[in-house]
Amino acid sequence: MASAAQAARELPEKSLFRIGEVSRLTATKTFVLRYWESEFPTLQPVKSPSGHRLYRREDIETVFEIKRLLYEEGFTIAGARKHLADQNGASESGSRGEARHSIDRSAEAPAKHGPASRAHRKFLLDLHEELLAVLTLLERE
Repeated sequence: MASAAQAARELPEKSLFRIGEVSRLTATKTFVLRYWESEFPTLQPVKSPSGHRLYRREDIETVFEIKRLLYEEGFTIAGARKHLADQNGASESGSRGEARHSIDRSAEAPAKHGPASRAHRKFLLDLHEELLAVLTLLERE
């Protein structure tokens, strides 16, 4: 968490970055960045007249936050999208409590065998769906 915030502060002093630069700065592959653009409405880099993606500093901060939610916090893409929308105030007020409830339930899962099996199955099905989406993107390239 602190490393992402620290890395965001250490960005070069310029306002726009190409996708390759963002890939190096965030240690995230370019195809993953393009996929995240399609999945997260909050991540919308501007396009240059020649069609190149130009990420603003706030876009790079969003990439760090998405990466933290997915890889460190264990969110699914849908869960991370909802969490970011909640942070930006774009969703209804009750959804934040629902997200916390699902996180709390997953933390309790190892203690309860029955619900853990269902929770693990749902997690694996979500993971399978996300991996298929990534595979589809890779096959297009």
